[in-house]
Amino acid sequence: MHFDAKKVVVVGGSAGMGRQVAVDVVQHGGSAVIIGRSKDRVDETVTELESQHGRAWGITAELTDRAGVADVQRALSEQHSDATLLVNAAGFFIPKPFLDYDAEFYDSYMDLNYALFFLTQTVVQGMIAKGEGGSIVNIGSMWAHQAIGLTPSSAYSMQKAGLHALTHNLAIELAGHKIRVNAVAPAVVKTPLYEGFIPKDDIDATLATFAPLHPLGRVGTPADVAGAVVYLLSEQASWVTGTILNVDGGIMAGRN
Repeated sequence: MHFDAKKVVVVGGSAGMGRQVAVDVVQHGGSAVIIGRSKDRVDETVTELESQHGRAWGITAELTDRAGVADVQRALSEQHSDATLLVNAAGFFIPKPFLDYDAEFYDSYMDLNYALFFLTQTVVQGMIAKGEGGSIVNIGSMWAHQAIGLTPSSAYSMQKAGLHALTHNLAIELAGHKIRVNAVAPAVVKTPLYEGFIPKDDIDATLATFAPLHPLGRVGTPADVAGAVVYLLSEQASWVTGTILNVDGGIMAGRN
């Protein structure tokens, strides 16, 4: 597997699964554009990638702000229209009962899908102009397939289900341009995603309580998911498009 002369845009690439994908692509000869909310995390990721003798660029933005999304679109069009790989890994997860939602909290999930939709459009325009095809991988979720009573997540599930639907639609629309579009659907993975509602010092112990939900007996790691994403990005998956790949420790297969 190699990504020589390939550039990947990773939306949400400064932490967790997105960061690991960027590391793996650069280790296999590619370069990476890291888009994230925290400037410190973006800068740290770019520095790490460059320390591997790779090329990397950082873009800091708040993706639930439409003006910020427009700024990222301009940067991608002007500086990175040569990218032929895209990973949409940005997300947040805060369980909340359905009756406790207000419009602002609901909108934050839908605003993220707005960002992913139009950033994808911008990158695809560059892929089509380049004429060499491309590969897009969206990070969906097991929660888009089924609900978990311990983690009421109706808006999060809607957001990720929308990303799954976008995957199917773009796979059909873009196939004629030799652009493949797939997604992975992880279950519980140890990432900073959970820092939004679990104290950092308690994350390991809290996530350990979810291990028995997975038939393989443990929660996932960023590397578990990144391996699947990198495969789907690569030419080894050249006949794979429109797939939602469960990377979930067996949860969708059933229960013990």
